[in-house]
Amino acid sequence: MADFLGVLFNIVVVLFSVVLHEVAHGATANSMGDTTAKDLGRLTLNPFKHLDLFGSVLLPLFTFITGGFVFGYAKPVPYNPLRLNDRKYGPAKVAFAGPAVNLILAVLFGLFLRFLPTALDDTLFPQLLSFIVLLNLTLAIFNLMPIPPLDGHWLLLTFLPARFEALKIFIIRYGLFLFIFFLFFLFPVIFPLIKLLFRIIVG
Repeated sequence: MADFLGVLFNIVVVLFSVVLHEVAHGATANSMGDTTAKDLGRLTLNPFKHLDLFGSVLLPLFTFITGGFVFGYAKPVPYNPLRLNDRKYGPAKVAFAGPAVNLILAVLFGLFLRFLPTALDDTLFPQLLSFIVLLNLTLAIFNLMPIPPLDGHWLLLTFLPARFEALKIFIIRYGLFLFIFFLFFLFPVIFPLIKLLFRIIVG
């Protein structure tokens, strides 16, 4: 029963972590004049408005069955960069909003875990809080990678100097291949960074 509740808790945490990530994108775009997400009813914490069959159901089940952990994503919240009142930095701001929310969640729950009363050490609370922190750190770092379709590529395209235009074109043109290569070969390399950040936050 405890194992079932633990899995159920993990699934709920994944859902709301990715939902908050996506809502942050839409809310930031809305604050800069683009109401696309609002008009489509995506500025809501109702997970059913954000569920993606593969990313929200099949992928979490696959990662749990094969790796013993739960990971997934929600449907991206759409926005129109041409409607932003900040055309130059607006897309980067919208992109960064999602990972920023995950970082905030990781810090808040990490500090809660850090100062958790010792009387709760033998309960499930430390394990549950640790999962929230690790998941949100993973979502933040993963999405900040400068590879399409991840959020980080908008930051790269925005702030990379004009003399690197050829690199921008290369990243956009071969983004899918770069993403697959990153997912299978480079993503495991960033786990030490995630663990380091986890230790810094929780102590």
